[in-house]
Order: sequence, then structure tokens, then C-alpha cells
Amino acid sequence: MSERLWTPPCGPGADTGVNTGRRTVSLKPASSFKIRPVHWLWKDRIPLGCLSLVAGREGIGKSTCAYQLAADITTGKLPGYYQGQPKAVIVAATEDSWEHTIAPRLMAAGADLGRVYQVNVTTADGFDGTLILPSDISALGRVIDETGAALLLLDPLMSRLAADLDTHKDAQVRQALEPLTALADRHRAAVLGLIHLNKSVSSDPLTQIMASRAFAAVARAVLYVMRDPDEEAVRLLGQAKNNLGRTDLPMLTFSIESAHVADTEEGPVSTGRVKWMGETDRTISDALADAEGDPDTRTATRDAGDWLTGHLTQCGGEDDSASIKAAGAKAGHSDSALKRARRRLKIVSTSSGFPRRTYWALPGTQPVQSGHQSGQIPGESSPTELTDPTGQSGPQSGQSGQWEQSTGTPDPTG
Repeated sequence: MSERLWTPPCGPGADTGVNTGRRTVSLKPASSFKIRPVHWLWKDRIPLGCLSLVAGREGIGKSTCAYQLAADITTGKLPGYYQGQPKAVIVAATEDSWEHTIAPRLMAAGADLGRVYQVNVTTADGFDGTLILPSDISALGRVIDETGAALLLLDPLMSRLAADLDTHKDAQVRQALEPLTALADRHRAAVLGLIHLNKSVSSDPLTQIMASRAFAAVARAVLYVMRDPDEEAVRLLGQAKNNLGRTDLPMLTFSIESAHVADTEEGPVSTGRVKWMGETDRTISDALADAEGDPDTRTATRDAGDWLTGHLTQCGGEDDSASIKAAGAKAGHSDSALKRARRRLKIVSTSSGFPRRTYWALPGTQPVQSGHQSGQIPGESSPTELTDPTGQSGPQSGQSGQWEQSTGTPDPTG
């Protein structure tokens, strides 16, 4: 079936609200579409051809993280579709100075500065202006094509919306974001918007995103950056939303370290850069719940976790839970603190016999007690099985990323 034009009825009873001289409605069957796989700018986390967000509280490090991703794109280091193929990045930023902040951050992250472009706008009257959405969509499309950019970074996204649009009203936010997603799709580029959080306290990271819910609804992927509630200097980066791929990706951990990037006539220039530290089995919801908890409770849980890890290690990785609790009590750790620590450390629980005995084991430890089988603590959910990622990561999908000390973004599936 080919595309079919739907002609509005005429004559008495026709819908007089339809202007047949200006608008038509046509139908296109699903069979006429050529299906395509999802390609990922950052493997399994940021899709090409879509709008994605990086959300987090002010000063948490989301901009530093975003510029690390941008730097890795310019050098072909980012695991994903363009790994091994350096690509351009276009940046529209208003809150930070290019001379004092953005360019030094890119230098510290190892960017090819010749592939990073600042967006400049000149008004019809010849004055300097700022990028406005959706007004400048067509012009953005032209510069994306001219540079072959793989990423358009909006820092922050909220500042790019036209002043007459109310950012708290879904319909008006969509007036700017939907043309932006269409732009990303047409030009096969990723659009990444940085956005702050509101003052609400919730275990749902999407609820915390400021202004209209449409920001999170229109975006196909949302990355969430937060401080580790147990370690002040550590940041957590999790996948709060992923419409096109895996939802079970592990959170990444990183810190912001100081880096000296240049000596100028005016003095030395230093900035912050990302130091990737690895993965954690904790979820965003777990971390947010911990962040809301009482500081004394978090300290007790952390101390119990340190003790529990040491105790199980001395026991060959596994011990009877009753013995653990008894020894823990002597060391000053309550049952509740040990249980919270067990959940956080992903301690494996198994049971056997009659009367039934329960054993706790460090992840990856082979059971040494005879006859007991995997069990489940009442009230605890069973682990979620990993699912295959949607789509493919591109020409270099067989390569695995490596953790680097300061620069280079990790492969989330490596």
C-alpha cells in the first residue's frame, strides 16, 4: 500500500475547521518503513539521532563529565559507533567562560580543540545573539552538516529555549524539544542537554528534574550524576532512563581531580577533570535512598560493610549467617546494619538442611558448605538477569574500552 491522501469531506456537515487549501492529512503504512538498528554515540548509554539529558545538582560535576565525553568524541576514544573515528562536537554554553573554564576543561580531558566548535549567533540587525530553540533549528542543521558533528552539547538546555516559552508547561517545552529531536534524527547526531534538579526529595531521579516533566519525557536517555552518599569525593553516574536500550547498566564511579593545563603570561591555568574509578552494583534508587537517610545510619552501614568484607575474607569468602551476626555484635555492629551492608555489598545468601541454615558469601565465591542450595531472604528481590543491548555499537563494536587514570570514557559493557 502506498501513501494515501485523506481528503476531508465536503458539502453539508463537513468540518468547516479544516482549511483544505492549506492542510492535508495523509496515511503511510508501517510496511513502507525501512527498519534500522539503534546506533550509540556512547555505547548503550547515549543514542545517536536522539535527545539525551545529563541531570544533576549544581556543582556536582555533570559539565566536567559532559566535556570528557566531548573530548573523547574528538579523538575517537569514546566506546560506541564512532570509536576510532574522531568527530566534531558543537557546544552552546552560556554559564561558563570559554577562556577560563570550557577550553581548559577540554584540554585537561585530552580533546582535539580543533574539532570543538562554539556556537555564535548574529541577529538580523547584525548584533551578537544567543542560540534560541526552536528558532535556530534550521541553522543548526546546516552547521552540523558542515562540520560532520556527532554531538550537539547544550549547556544548559534550559537556557536555549525561547524566552516566551514557559519551561513549566509541557506543551510549550515540547514546542522547542520536538523540533530538536527531529533535527537529531535528520542529521544522525546526538543532542545532549545538561539540566539541573529541583528541590524535591525523591527516590525517582526523573521526578527530580527541574521544570516540566516534558524534558524527561521527550529525551530518549537520561544520565544522572550524584554524589556518593558514603564518600564525599566520589561521584556516581547512572542511567535513569533508556528507552532504546538496556536499563540494567551498572553505575559508573568517578572523581574530579585537579589538572594543570597551561602556563600563560597571566599565570598558570588549572581545572578539574574526570578520573574514572570503575563500576558499582548499586542502583540510582539505592543511592538516592541512602542519601536521604540519617548520616549516623549511613556511617554504621559503611562500618558494618567494612567489617563484613574483612570477616568473610578471613573465612574464605563464606560463613554461617548466625556466626556472622554473633561476631558482628561483639565488634559493635547491629543486625540491621549488617543486613543493610549485606544488601549494599551484594552478598550472596544460600541455605540448606533442616532446620535450615543460611550462609553469606562474597560475590563470586564458590559455596564451600556441603548440600546447601541457593535461597532467598524473605522480602528480598531476586537479581535481575542482564538483557542484550538494543541495536549495535557500530563498526568498532568488538573493541572493549579500558579504564584510564584521568581521561578516556569507559565502555559500559566492557
